[in-house]
Amino acid sequence: MQAREILEQVKEGKLSVEEAERYFRRQPFEELGYAKLDSHRELRSGFPEVVYCSGKADDHLLSIYRKLYEENGEVFGTRADERQYELVRAALPQAEYDKVSHILKIEKPGRAHIGKIAVCTAGTADIRVAEEAAQTAEYFGARVERIYDVGVSGLHRLLAKLEEIQSANCVIAAAGMEGALASVIGGLVKNPVIAVPTSVGYGASMHGLSALLTMINSCANGVAVVNIDNGYGAGYMAAQINRLAEGN
Repeated sequence: MQAREILEQVKEGKLSVEEAERYFRRQPFEELGYAKLDSHRELRSGFPEVVYCSGKADDHLLSIYRKLYEENGEVFGTRADERQYELVRAALPQAEYDKVSHILKIEKPGRAHIGKIAVCTAGTADIRVAEEAAQTAEYFGARVERIYDVGVSGLHRLLAKLEEIQSANCVIAAAGMEGALASVIGGLVKNPVIAVPTSVGYGASMHGLSALLTMINSCANGVAVVNIDNGYGAGYMAAQINRLAEGN
């Protein structure tokens, strides 16, 4: 339960002051032995803890999902596989899985989405990373517009969507190969651009390193860069920027 929910229940008389006090006196994490769930993260940062699923033992993953769902009524996990989805869904039938982004989530219905984030890709091979970014931002309350396959090899495709991109509070540019898309967009918009190098390309792309170096060395102002294939990091940062732009 979130702090605001608790305070609202106290205000409405559904929860006593003493019960609320006991909640706030709890330690800021829940000890599971193999993990320490950061139950107060949303109070500090505005966003709840997210689960990185890849590599977790089945029992640990399932227990973490159950605890977070009990605590918040929703859970968001990245880098999950289909087997992990089936495992979680057997215990929590509300779980949803996206095969493209590998996101495994349980989401509260009726979430409001504010502002606007434009998520752009150079090619369709970058969509898996872009979807991780887009769905992360949506989970954290942002309205997302997807503008895919607008890479520099056909610049007219990007220019045809320029008005939509320029109206966004923040732009995410996911690109592999040489990673030029972020620089091009950075020179066309007034709001921040978050560049996401992807591990798409031939041998000399070095699994995304070429795109990363291009983006870091961009001459366009207002371009920030996250790690290779880090769609989640880009989506999180974009959601923060979007909240600030909307005054939240």
